[in-house]
Amino acid sequence: MRRVVMFFLGAAVAVCGQDVDRSKPPETPPLGAFKLPAMAETTLPNGLTVVTVRDERFPLVTARLAFGAGSRFDPKNQPGLAEAVAALLTEGTKSRKSRQIAEEAAEIGGSLSGSATPDALVIAGSALSEHTARLLALMADVARYASFPADEVALYKQNRKQALLAQRSESSYLANEKIEEIVFGDHPYARQHPTPESIDALTPETLAQFRDRLLAPNNAVLILIGKLPPPGALRKLLEARFGDWPTRGVPPVPAAPLPEPKRSITLVDRPGSVQADVHVGRLGLTRRDPEFFPLLVGNTVLGGGTSSRLFNHIREEKGYAYSVYSYNEAHRDAALFSAAMQVRNEVVEDATRSLLAEMKRMAAEPVTADELSATKNYLSGNFVIRLQSQEALAAQIVNLKTMGLANDYLEMYTTRVRSTEPDQILKVARKVIAPDHAAIVVVGDAQKIKPALEKFGAVQVTPAR
Repeated sequence: MRRVVMFFLGAAVAVCGQDVDRSKPPETPPLGAFKLPAMAETTLPNGLTVVTVRDERFPLVTARLAFGAGSRFDPKNQPGLAEAVAALLTEGTKSRKSRQIAEEAAEIGGSLSGSATPDALVIAGSALSEHTARLLALMADVARYASFPADEVALYKQNRKQALLAQRSESSYLANEKIEEIVFGDHPYARQHPTPESIDALTPETLAQFRDRLLAPNNAVLILIGKLPPPGALRKLLEARFGDWPTRGVPPVPAAPLPEPKRSITLVDRPGSVQADVHVGRLGLTRRDPEFFPLLVGNTVLGGGTSSRLFNHIREEKGYAYSVYSYNEAHRDAALFSAAMQVRNEVVEDATRSLLAEMKRMAAEPVTADELSATKNYLSGNFVIRLQSQEALAAQIVNLKTMGLANDYLEMYTTRVRSTEPDQILKVARKVIAPDHAAIVVVGDAQKIKPALEKFGAVQVTPAR
């Protein structure tokens, strides 16, 4: 035993004696290309697309039933309708009350819920694999036969209005709402948030009409991941639960021309604010755009984390802001690129000047080799880690199908990140990140910060709603 201890002590001394340059982080070993688990796809006679990924590691099944039925399908005077439908699908059906649905989901060791994005409405479920049949029965029931009980609708309206009041008390919410309105113009992507009036207008009938119009098998994809029944047995199970679901004529996807990006400064007046929420944004790039990955890498260099330029310059060096970042929020047919920060009123001018300068620098100078290497490692490693759980993989496959992406998108992700070059980033930065044609939206006390903002151009003041 003593010899073993002495051996390891000697090895430790030898290692410590080696010449190690501690001024540099250890090199990250090459990361292999991500390999998506085998994914099978089939279509039932009624048009329901079914994607299965077998994962035998755990006795679990994760399911997603996704429809092309997000907020962009809301009528112009009813923003928030898709969100309400998604939330209320699980609050009662023709054969089950809200409590029964919740109790049955708990009995099978899982959960069931609905949510909506601008492009999709998604029913999410999970269960122990031995209860796959019961999970699918629950999902089919809420998708096809939700009854939208009047008492549940009334409770939802009450709670949602209270939540909206809380959201609208946050300057970041008001800034997001206004930048989307300006950048997307008349496009449905500009109307992602409900209003008190649209919440009041919700009825069981309007909810059911939305469901009947858009929740159809030929407008849906069912994703199943986990320890699934054998293929033949699973096919019979799917046909039993979903096979008699009738096909419907699905309305066309609402769209409108997107406005040309142009410089504007909008100040949302919020009297009494001691700080300002500043957003600089314009149309970004969708995931299907050939330049999406150069923008992804460039955005991460600019404001994608604690190693980014914005974080280090505006927060660490200048101390102007606690929170400063940039992002490219990609929907199916359009995207919003924005840089944002929250700053004290007295530094609005200097902080805004610094933010614009960093955005201009991205479009004027190539990123450094160190920045590029670190960003590629971060994005690639983070992507692979995030796909280790069934939930995360299911979410990515939902995006794959609802965004109209190629089937190799996930497997090619790390390869495309790693193949990005500085000249590609510079090219896309000149198109998207350069702030010359960006809208500036600031939420704050107009009386205190308007003079500072006028240093950058004419300011339009609008009251906070």
